Amino acid sequence: MQNFDYSKTLTTESAEVLVIGGGPSGLCAAIAASRTGAKVTLIEQNGFCGGMATAGLVAPFMTCYDSGGNTMLIRGLFEEIVDRLVAMGGAIHPSKVETSSAFTSYITVGHIHVTPFKAEDLKLLADRMLKEANVKVLYHTSFVDAVTEGERITKVIVAKKEGLCAIEPKIVIDCSGDGDCAAASGVPYTLGNGNGRIQPASMFFRIGNVDSAKIDADIEANRDNFYRKDGVNYRSLHWWVSKAREAGDWTLDRVSIGLFRGVDEDEWSINTSRVMGVDGTSSESLTNGEIVGREQVDEIFAFLQKYVPGCENAKLLQSGSTLGIRETRHIHGIKTLVVDDLLECKAPDDSILLAANSVDVHGRFGPRSNEYIALPEGRYYGIPYGCLVPENRSNLLVAGRCISAESEAAGAIRVMPPCMGIGQAAGVAAGLAIQNGEDLRKLDVQKLREKLKEQGVKLDV
Repeated sequence: MQNFDYSKTLTTESAEVLVIGGGPSGLCAAIAASRTGAKVTLIEQNGFCGGMATAGLVAPFMTCYDSGGNTMLIRGLFEEIVDRLVAMGGAIHPSKVETSSAFTSYITVGHIHVTPFKAEDLKLLADRMLKEANVKVLYHTSFVDAVTEGERITKVIVAKKEGLCAIEPKIVIDCSGDGDCAAASGVPYTLGNGNGRIQPASMFFRIGNVDSAKIDADIEANRDNFYRKDGVNYRSLHWWVSKAREAGDWTLDRVSIGLFRGVDEDEWSINTSRVMGVDGTSSESLTNGEIVGREQVDEIFAFLQKYVPGCENAKLLQSGSTLGIRETRHIHGIKTLVVDDLLECKAPDDSILLAANSVDVHGRFGPRSNEYIALPEGRYYGIPYGCLVPENRSNLLVAGRCISAESEAAGAIRVMPPCMGIGQAAGVAAGLAIQNGEDLRKLDVQKLREKLKEQGVKLDV
């Protein structure tokens, strides 16, 4: 869209750092850049921040610990947000959440120390933290296009309620989740795995008025009946799904129910819907996916009420206002996160985040399949700074699930705690580059690491 005439844009604004998207990575990027001394503008198409955590109702935060559950690795802004949510009564600290419990959908491997939280409290906290950091926030503002000169993005065109606006940034951090700005500016990328496969989407929903003790009792009575066969996990409530399918009350190509207890004892988040073939970079595909997703929610909720002990009087509280998107673009950066490096637990000396989240790839062999590879106990890996840096742009960083990574590697770091840590690193890098007038591709990564440590990020174990 570089040849379009934007001379009639309504207004022109400037920003030292422009953050596109207020999801988990964008929220942390904006706060971190401002705390590092930059003047920051954050644009977000919704009327609140949080992205998948709030609009998508994706919950809980997956683990932020090493693979043995002994050391909290993802700290910094993520930990600050969790602590403040706990103080508000809006989260349970991960240190208090054990594996194989209702909070983990009774899953053992890779799910120790997750963080249940309340989406509404996170919306409020995000507003407060952005205000405290003096970030200029523009809600109801959508990315439209990027204008480049040479290797720099000189203007970002956005759509405000008033009309089109040109923002002239010194640095852009693309936290759109889909690499929208990077792609529009000409950054090469791979969609999904590059061979037509994109991880499926899910429509999350929340239920309340549940007798959670009855669910616990039913799960415990069938705990020995959890198994994996032909690449499919038969876990929570698969015995009821089988009965419902036999009775004609279940048409979905799923065999278990992903259900995660929330902060309040009677509330649960349901992650069972699976919508195949959704391209999150296409409005038409998203629209169709969300329509299908809501139909799936209706069927799943009816099943819960009819078959599952404790859900007889459950109430549907809310479905996500957007699909939960696991994968779209992976930009091509000066470094690429490789799945073998994750599984070999490599943490290079230019890492800006340590994490231990499992490689989690949905739907490779159909809607029932799930590939899940956890690290050896007590181990972790590092994410290099270069994975955030497009190879052909001097003033652009990308943060969140669309960083430079192989599709399988992205299956590990796409969950929210790593995305928040990546966002914080991008924000600090942008702040340092503003101070020194540097090309982001030439940033002193060791100075970045030291600054991240000052902001509470754990880079030494």
